[in-house]
Amino acid sequence: MGARRLRDDARARSRSRPRLAGPDVTFVGDFHPAIGGGDDDGPVVTDSLHIHQAIAPARAVLFDFDFTLADSSEGIVVCMNHALGRLGLPPAPADAIRMTIGLDLRTALGILAGEEWRSREDDFLEHFVRKADEVMVASTCFLPGAACVLRTLHDAGYRVGIVTTKYRHRVEDALERDGFRALVDVIVGADDVPRPKPAPDGLLRAAGSLEIPTRDCVFVGDSEVDAMAARAAGVPFVAVLSGTTGEEVFAGYPVRAVLAGVGEVVGEGNGPGM
Repeated sequence: MGARRLRDDARARSRSRPRLAGPDVTFVGDFHPAIGGGDDDGPVVTDSLHIHQAIAPARAVLFDFDFTLADSSEGIVVCMNHALGRLGLPPAPADAIRMTIGLDLRTALGILAGEEWRSREDDFLEHFVRKADEVMVASTCFLPGAACVLRTLHDAGYRVGIVTTKYRHRVEDALERDGFRALVDVIVGADDVPRPKPAPDGLLRAAGSLEIPTRDCVFVGDSEVDAMAARAAGVPFVAVLSGTTGEEVFAGYPVRAVLAGVGEVVGEGNGPGM
């Protein structure tokens, strides 16, 4: 499944999938980044866009990258099979590679080639990274709604971060290319922490960099690894179904909401029920 098909599928899910929780939010009392303090009982609105009720109480919104904000699966498939080939292994099916997106590369190698090949993981990483330097950013496209969500949250006063198993500079380059870099306050990549997701290190580093307690953050991600990392870090979690993980997988985790895609983090409308 290529990037265009994934984008079409995401649009179709957003149109046809029943909403588990609508985009309109009523926020009563206390401080909210979009409206300040007060006792008004009404929807939080920024330029006619409502911030989802699962997101609204947070001060910082942290996102996974692949299959949450963006699709770089075509580049990942190319890089994985290039690295496997350099080890003398046959190419892996594209669908099998897509199922590993979001995992760290060492774990992905074990899944695709067998645990016995983990002894060659340093060579595998070297070949993957060299190929990724050539193709990864060019093959990355942002998912429908991602730009609107980043801009809306930024303009509403939320702190925005990205926590990913990608190298940080690849995410930075993709954001810069499309003019979104100024909308993101912190990016934590695989090269910034000793342990990748599902360890909590990336989320803890992002929250610490923003100087915001983990309880006042929310993490939006598409995979079980994301849910595990959020639970380990004590960060509330919102799942999106734009990746390869089914909704049933998230039933075993403390999830605030399950959304069809990142575009549902904000929604158009003028009041409850829109």
